[in-house]
Amino acid sequence: MIHPWDAAADDEALAFVRANEFGHLVASGRDREVPVVVPTQFLVTGESAIVLHLARPNPIWAAIEENPMVVLSVAGDWAYVEGAWKALPGTDEEPGLGVPTTYYAAVQLVCRAEIVTDADGVLEILRAQLARLDGGLADPREHSRRLPGIRGLRLAVQKINGKFKYGGNVDEAHRRYVADRLAERDGPGDAAARGHVLRRTSSSEAG
Repeated sequence: MIHPWDAAADDEALAFVRANEFGHLVASGRDREVPVVVPTQFLVTGESAIVLHLARPNPIWAAIEENPMVVLSVAGDWAYVEGAWKALPGTDEEPGLGVPTTYYAAVQLVCRAEIVTDADGVLEILRAQLARLDGGLADPREHSRRLPGIRGLRLAVQKINGKFKYGGNVDEAHRRYVADRLAERDGPGDAAARGHVLRRTSSSEAG
């Protein structure tokens, strides 16, 4: 569910995915009781393409062969927002009656998957990922004996569903008050969530 005030434009959603290149690949296959879900590193290449590799025994391959439409789900930058933070000081709002929530970003990419099995194709994907993550290593061709143990995937993005739940349903004063509380608490995820709150508040003001 994405309320209008939480909806992300495609470029905003893809920027978040590029900054968080780890997520869950979901393949429903055909006539399965549950989908196959695989946590994985990936690389965004170009405007609407993603590459990754997985071990050949991974159960997701069979599901993709049954149905090439998959979902890549990425979520993060979450922070718990205390109920008392919903009440502005100097107003008649009751801190004890504030409704707590969780702020977060979530993007689901609906993709058509292409399985890559040829050695040159797999090497191309590995080189791209290593260039992004771990430069200075030997060319992956040096591990030629291990290459048959993996397969590559190319994902063509068909649809982008982005949700940035950062107080878009309240006014600027309430958003900035929560941002200040996040800065004070400074727990895991608070700084990232605060950044989204302020960025989206500034964007709405400019709009």
